[in-house]
Amino acid sequence: MPGTPARLDWVDTAKGLSIILVVMMHSAYGVGEATGEVSYLNYVIGWATPFRMPEFFLISGLFLGQVIARPWKLYADRRVVHYLYFYLLWAALQILVKVGLGEGDLTGALAGIALAVVEPYGVLWFIYLLGGFSLAAKLVHTLGVPHWVALAGAAALQVAPVHTGVYAFDQFAEYLVYFYAGYALAPLVFRIVAAAQRHLALSLLALLGYAVASFYLVFAGGAELHPDGLKMGYAALPGLHLALALAGSLAVCASAALLARLPAMDWLRWLGEHSIVVYLSFSIPMAASRVLLLKLGVIDDAGILGTIVMLVALGAPLVLYWLVRWSGRGRFLFERPAWAHLPGTPGRRGPAVAPAPAIAGS
Repeated sequence: MPGTPARLDWVDTAKGLSIILVVMMHSAYGVGEATGEVSYLNYVIGWATPFRMPEFFLISGLFLGQVIARPWKLYADRRVVHYLYFYLLWAALQILVKVGLGEGDLTGALAGIALAVVEPYGVLWFIYLLGGFSLAAKLVHTLGVPHWVALAGAAALQVAPVHTGVYAFDQFAEYLVYFYAGYALAPLVFRIVAAAQRHLALSLLALLGYAVASFYLVFAGGAELHPDGLKMGYAALPGLHLALALAGSLAVCASAALLARLPAMDWLRWLGEHSIVVYLSFSIPMAASRVLLLKLGVIDDAGILGTIVMLVALGAPLVLYWLVRWSGRGRFLFERPAWAHLPGTPGRRGPAVAPAPAIAGS
């Protein structure tokens, strides 16, 4: 699908909003678990729960139509091997740091790395599933399955819901519909965003209406807010959960389109452009800063603690990325080297020197 620079700007801005929400959730719940306190961050991330991850998956599927018809080898290299390389690399690094160094258990670390091949590790499950979703979409395309049939099947998996006890399969069933909706409904998404840009006042009213409705549906109807998590109220009902997630994903896209027009929000676009850098590496500085702040005991407020931890978790990966780019060392952390491409694909012609790909990259 052809796109304009403005559209690309809003896509990156949407990813910027999404990565902030992801890091906020893990920071807030980590601090909440350690302190036993609920802060303002818990309410913000609780409100965003219906759409926080669905929006990331929807954005990741938006440009799949540009590459879905490529030959299998080229497609697999760009949309499957690409994600699995970063997943396996960073899963190994995080397990070695946490288990090998932190706990002094090298044998346990090696066992954990082996298990991570079949059981998504930690926050990296998102990257793991992107490879799986890309493979599933290509199979559906190859078999000639109509979009409406595939969407209906993916929606049924989400509404069911599926609880097999196998984490990878359960998450696949939960989130496939959003990735496929991004792919299949991309023209509609772009039309909605364009309409939001043309009708500012109406867009703001619609976004406000969604925000209020979502807050009520999340926290009413028997919701339970805990320091380290949330049990949603009405928003957890089958069908309604799916509708809220899709509506919220579109709301994030529309919000991003409006924010992208503001020069002061260019930092958010830049953050979204480098969202994979943050997603891959935020967990280590997040955990380290949380432990350090709690040991120092200087700050007692869970909200302030969580905010500082979140800012460190967002900033540290970008500092690491800058150091890698500046020094020329460690590029393999964020750029897939030539050896990690399938034989016969363009990436094997030489070293990867292009900027780190975005999470929704093709």
